[in-house]
Amino acid sequence: MSIRIRLLLSYIVMSIFPLVIFFLAIMLVSLVYFGDFRITEEVFELKGGYNHDQIGQRDSLDEDDVFTELKVLSQFAPHKLQDPEFITATDQSLNSINAGLIIRNQHQVTYVSPFLKDPAIIAALPAVGSSVKQDPEIRLDSRFFYYKQLNYYSETNEIISIYLLKDLSTMEHATRKFYPFIFTALLFALVLTNGGLTYFVSRSIIRPIDNLKCAAEKIKSGNLDSSVAVISKDEIGELGSAFEEMREQLKYSRDRQILYEENRKELISNISHDLKTPIMAIKGYVQGIQDGVARTPEKLNRYLQVIYKKVFDMDRLVDDLFLFSKLDLKQEPFTYEPVEIHDYLSDCIEELQLEVEERGIVIERIGEGQAPLYVLADRNKLKRVITNIIWNSVKYMDKEDGYIGVRTYLVGDMVTIDIGDNGPGIEADALPYIFERFYRVEQSRNTKTGGSGLGLSIAQQIIHEHGGKIWATSERNNGTIISFTLKKVVSKEGDGIAKDFDR
Repeated sequence: MSIRIRLLLSYIVMSIFPLVIFFLAIMLVSLVYFGDFRITEEVFELKGGYNHDQIGQRDSLDEDDVFTELKVLSQFAPHKLQDPEFITATDQSLNSINAGLIIRNQHQVTYVSPFLKDPAIIAALPAVGSSVKQDPEIRLDSRFFYYKQLNYYSETNEIISIYLLKDLSTMEHATRKFYPFIFTALLFALVLTNGGLTYFVSRSIIRPIDNLKCAAEKIKSGNLDSSVAVISKDEIGELGSAFEEMREQLKYSRDRQILYEENRKELISNISHDLKTPIMAIKGYVQGIQDGVARTPEKLNRYLQVIYKKVFDMDRLVDDLFLFSKLDLKQEPFTYEPVEIHDYLSDCIEELQLEVEERGIVIERIGEGQAPLYVLADRNKLKRVITNIIWNSVKYMDKEDGYIGVRTYLVGDMVTIDIGDNGPGIEADALPYIFERFYRVEQSRNTKTGGSGLGLSIAQQIIHEHGGKIWATSERNNGTIISFTLKKVVSKEGDGIAKDFDR
């Protein structure tokens, strides 16, 4: 429930509930003191229609209706007011509500209600034919009467006054007696309603705000791990959700910043190590040439070849670093196109085979002759992935009859490519880290195996940009398989450019 609706409902309840309590208190007083709800009827003015022919049969009677009827009769049927039976019946009906009639002309009193025969009451009435007062009332000691006066002319042109009096002594006494109770009930209702609603409404608003304040203070002090506990379903709850999202984003940004800083330090350390080693080697060989250590042309040529190889390794490391940095910053452009993966792999293997055959390593396709299968790929980047994986296998190959196999198969709408070797394999505890930059299985970071330590990390970046996955499976002394997936190309008609096939 929103705060606006909650406040609106609280205002409505604060307005209605005290009134309900107040009138319930009045009804209770009326019921206890009079045995009925006459005070309530007076307050609400519960009036019914009046018929002068049914005065004695009515269950509910109101003196105002009787007076109105008498006034009408004085104008259109004054003879009716001279009928003793009608006057008596009307008076008896009025007696049931503590009211009665007094009728007099200029000379005498012609009718007095039995409970109004006190001479002091008659003496207190205004003169016959006098104008009606604005607030007509009579007070006699402990008795209090409210009256109405009707003046009319009889058929003999004689002025007659009818006084309708109502005894309010009992009601006034009850009001005075129970006034403290009624006032206390009203005050209690106001305090209970306003206090209760103020407590619950403020609690539902202030408590979440306090939680937000505490969370803001924690964030201010650098603590981004404590979540914002605001569960209300209102505007403050929405604010709390936005605050929690902000906290999570700040925590994510902070963690990434810390990770980037750690990676930066590690990267600088690794680059320094991998550059310092060949530079020191070059420095040593140059120093040897300068000192005349290489006395023969053959030895000098060998020194120069080593220097060239070290420079080449440094140049390749710089190129790998530059490519990795662009991939990491999402600044390396990709040109995607449909590629028939079987022919593409065959071309790559044929080219690489020429480079590794002098090492006694064989690279071959597994499952040739399969139906055409197209993937969406950047040709140059995909070649970099395949080259890095195969050269990684070549680099660590420990057997004279080295073997590298490449196979493809389709799983759903993804094409999986496995590149496996019969090399030494990788320890299980090292396997999760082989795609990290500068990670080498040998912890000494020696350069006998060559490479920058970025090959598999670059391959992972490229495959992820293609929307695929890359992983490794290996057992020590039982070879390694590097697998990655690429998206199969689907035509506009919904059929693959290369039909699915069963292996």
